[in-house]
Amino acid sequence: MTDPASLGAAEAARRIRPGSLTAEALMQACLDRVAAREDTVHAFVHLDAGAALTAARAADARVAAGHSLPLLGVPIGVKDVIDVAGMPCAYGSPIWQGHRPMADAACVALARAAGAVVMGKTVSTEFATQKPGPTTNPHNPAHTPGGSSSGSAAGVAAGFFPAAFATQTGGSIIRPAAFCGVVGYMPSHGMLHRAGMKVMSESLDTIGAIARSVADCALLVGACAGRDFGALEGRLPRPLRIAVTLGPTPDLATPDTVALIARAARAAADAGVEVVQIDLPRELLAAYAAHPIVMNAESAQAIAWELTTRRDQVSDMLIARVDGPDRASPQALDDAREVLRRARVVFTELMSGFDAVLTPSAPGEAPHSLASTGNPAFNALWTALHAACVTVPAGSGQAGLPLGVQLVAPHRKDQAALACAAWFQGVL
Repeated sequence: MTDPASLGAAEAARRIRPGSLTAEALMQACLDRVAAREDTVHAFVHLDAGAALTAARAADARVAAGHSLPLLGVPIGVKDVIDVAGMPCAYGSPIWQGHRPMADAACVALARAAGAVVMGKTVSTEFATQKPGPTTNPHNPAHTPGGSSSGSAAGVAAGFFPAAFATQTGGSIIRPAAFCGVVGYMPSHGMLHRAGMKVMSESLDTIGAIARSVADCALLVGACAGRDFGALEGRLPRPLRIAVTLGPTPDLATPDTVALIARAARAAADAGVEVVQIDLPRELLAAYAAHPIVMNAESAQAIAWELTTRRDQVSDMLIARVDGPDRASPQALDDAREVLRRARVVFTELMSGFDAVLTPSAPGEAPHSLASTGNPAFNALWTALHAACVTVPAGSGQAGLPLGVQLVAPHRKDQAALACAAWFQGVL
């Protein structure tokens, strides 16, 4: 008999609706996984098993009453920079310990309205930036799970919940999902409203999903955004044209990653996909350089209260990044924002002849360290472009840890990114 905790979100919901699986049984199976591995993985900052089971039973009552909702009874994790009513929310910082929001963030409220059961809060780095939390990689606890959505990625990979909310400012959805061997989906910027999120970069922050399949990610985001992304069954809807690039920092790609992208491109070509190697225009390279200027300057604005009233509780790592001697002037910030604006236009024009870009999800396997969450060099550009990005598992590297490939499409072309990613997930 299939362990319910191994089910993806879409399959779990499909079984719960007719009563062949109860939400309570699914939640208990997930809690059993947590009991077996959480002491090593450390995915949660808050989990109340009794409350989770009570919420699951309430979902079963809705099933019995005839409700049919897309996420009915599905447990989800919520990254700890996103508010959940009544649950602690510290934003990965000691400053906010004990804080309990009175209201759900917009995405959480919409997920609940779609039937999802919030299981608990997952570990985030400090304000979703660089300082790591305690989470380890489920494949090897000596390696980082990536960040900043550390707990969401590790929790899905460990079977603690089938799907979770995550956020990205640089590479915080795509990189940890790749490191943990699961699927990550950063929707087009603004698809999910950020009310109730601890925003760090007004221009860049995006809420998305981590799950076990492309379809599961699309289900969670689509249910909250009121969108139907259609069947994502891994079949090519029509002949595709894919651009391939190692991105703005090709020298950072490990040999494993270079070989992986070549293998993925060959698999696509063998299936009849037109594959075209591209060089990135100078406007996109300029956007990659402008990304940290915008991110750091806007982050300094976002945590002005913490920096001015609780500075001793902000990490030295974060202070150096947002409030150091190289902090951008208002004019430099305006100029960098203009660089990003122009680059988005150029990227849309470049992609007029392509369905998606095939590119690395990360430099390589998860680094052997818990002191860093890894390098977002293969994510920052696409985040700056407000693109739709999906990473899918694609084998493992020399250390036996997961590798991923990333499919990118322009802003509001999420359907293309998802469809291409679903196909590559099946092939790879």
